[in-house]
Amino acid sequence: MNSQTYLTVSALNRYIKYQLENDTYLKKIYLKGEISNLTKHSRGHYYFSLKDESSQIRAIMFASQTKDLTFDVKEGDKVLVSGVINVYEPQGSYSINVWSMEPDGIGALYLAFEKLKIELEGLGYFKDEIKKPIPKYPKTIGVVTSPTGAAIRDIIHTIEHRYPLSKLILYPALVQGDGAKESISRQIKKANLDKKVDVLIVGRGGGSIEDLWAFNERIVAEAIYQSEIPIISAVGHETDFTISDFVSDKRAPTPTGAAVIATPDKHTLLDVVYTLREDVNRLLKLKLDNLKLSLAHLEQRLDAKNPSSIIEEAFKKHEKLLYDLNRNYLLTLEYKRNKLNHQQTLLKRINLGDMLEIRRKEVSDKLDSLHKNFLYLTTIKKQSLDLVIESLKHQNPLKLMQQGYSITEKNDKKLTSIQDVSDGDIITTRLKDGKLTSKITKKETIS
Repeated sequence: MNSQTYLTVSALNRYIKYQLENDTYLKKIYLKGEISNLTKHSRGHYYFSLKDESSQIRAIMFASQTKDLTFDVKEGDKVLVSGVINVYEPQGSYSINVWSMEPDGIGALYLAFEKLKIELEGLGYFKDEIKKPIPKYPKTIGVVTSPTGAAIRDIIHTIEHRYPLSKLILYPALVQGDGAKESISRQIKKANLDKKVDVLIVGRGGGSIEDLWAFNERIVAEAIYQSEIPIISAVGHETDFTISDFVSDKRAPTPTGAAVIATPDKHTLLDVVYTLREDVNRLLKLKLDNLKLSLAHLEQRLDAKNPSSIIEEAFKKHEKLLYDLNRNYLLTLEYKRNKLNHQQTLLKRINLGDMLEIRRKEVSDKLDSLHKNFLYLTTIKKQSLDLVIESLKHQNPLKLMQQGYSITEKNDKKLTSIQDVSDGDIITTRLKDGKLTSKITKKETIS
């Protein structure tokens, strides 16, 4: 009789699945190959094969991963993927479950840049007709950048040199690395909520494409697009272009260039002021000449009408006013002299000794009142302290332990339920005069 043991197909496939999915070297694998037989499911899943010159392997990338792709996957693309081996037991087939994918042979960041640029351009984010004008004479300029970078120093220096009348508000943000895109977006929104600035400069100094990448993120582009404040983008050097440059209302080649765009030149303004001053002086001189001519004409008319009677009336009025002025002066002087004499008389009647006694009594009364208030407050505070001490005595757990109560702990944590311990656990019981160490051998639940 044949004693050989025969496996079922299911048992074999189950064993192969276990071996492959639990192999240490297959927990996470990295592959490169060419996309073949690509199918994009309506729910967002990608089904395809990865192949090279002599082999291929089936692959699947679920929608939860495909949504993070930064490029459009096409048939024939050469890609780098990471994932894990997966065995489909009913058919005895295996595939790779892809977690991440990026192009092989072309920069992923460049592809992500081009993809987002095309998408936002299609949505109208770059249209000239929606861009807001930069104010000519801003009272307050906001800057979203690193508080420690060279960009903010260049901007401050340029604004102080060109247009010192403008105030600057810094909205400090991370400009590279983890959290940078959220930080920049958050500060742009904060500036809009504050409503304190007339124009906003968003940017940083130069760096690699990785350093500048936060300004290529959708969240930053959307914050700029939704801003009610005109925004000048100033990222990197003149040759650097980011998504922020296309979305913003104005692109500056450098942070210094942004400060120049945001402010008028004080020297140009002074030239304008000097020109206006000359124009005003010329107009004033012309107006004055016209008034002098009018006055000459009036004088001629006055002479023609013989104004001697008018002059005589004015002379009489002058004499009367002079008389009234002298009389009022003498009356006022007499009143002040009488008032001074009265004050001197009152002063002579004042007894300085009586005044000092009155002041001394006032000081003594105030000292007595201060002493009484101090004693009263001291008594009140002592009573409050006694009440607190008495309350603390009632809440002292040591007092409860004096009455026979105890505290049970496991690993220095107080136990409040038997669900916190298991058979075999070591526990400590604290009594008023020491502690006991026990081992759990049985648990009973009280219903």
